[in-house]
Amino acid sequence: MPELAEVEHVCRLLRREAAGHVITDVSVVEDSIVYGGVSPRTVSGRLKGRMLVDLHRRGKYFWMELDRRPWPLFHFGMTGWVDIYRAASERPRFLKLELVFDHGLHAGFRDARRLGRIKLLDDPAHEPPVNRLGFDPWHNPPALAEVYALLRRRKAPIKAVLLDQKVFAGIGNWLADEILFQARIDPRRRADMLSETDARAIHRVMKRVVRKAVEVDADDSRFPPGWLFHVRWGRKNAQTRDGHTIRYIEVGGRTTAWVPALQK
Repeated sequence: MPELAEVEHVCRLLRREAAGHVITDVSVVEDSIVYGGVSPRTVSGRLKGRMLVDLHRRGKYFWMELDRRPWPLFHFGMTGWVDIYRAASERPRFLKLELVFDHGLHAGFRDARRLGRIKLLDDPAHEPPVNRLGFDPWHNPPALAEVYALLRRRKAPIKAVLLDQKVFAGIGNWLADEILFQARIDPRRRADMLSETDARAIHRVMKRVVRKAVEVDADDSRFPPGWLFHVRWGRKNAQTRDGHTIRYIEVGGRTTAWVPALQK
């Protein structure tokens, strides 16, 4: 699933390539799930002829600021993405929405599993679901005291708390595993039982990991070589670079990669 860094990359790409340009054509694939019952005609009518002013993101949601409201809000779900291309022949499979701009650029939202969402909202930042999100670790990172206070109020495993979008917006499965790996904390530990030292480690590592992932445009080939990310995907005989065994368990309803020898 695209997480904070991946969605931030899409926003930056669209801002760079399309901000200041007018949407001259809109192609909508009817999908009652992705669009929540809004008709293709309504979506097309609200977007065609509008200028893209800017892009905004909070957590895993992002939206286009147009010169007139409503504005489209996007969530990628598990398999959603936006492709940029120049010709209709380059349209991706599983296309749900295509925007064509006045300089010839095409932006296509695709979603193979139909778990993403596209909404039209008058003020996305102040309406559900965005206004229900917690801290965004990139745009408004919490202070250490706030992190510690949040953890002290939660009895769930720390991995589950990191995944809670009402607490840390944008942190998904791989980011949570990376943060806990680098902070050397067992993902099963109860959040309210963590010490202030543990909270400080999570706070420090969260800022560092998110900052690096955003700085490299979520290009995992540019992630530091010691990151768990590079070795967390293969389960058979999986090991860290220095030979520690990686184990897999379920925490918070998600498969969790962790290193028992290092994470306590």
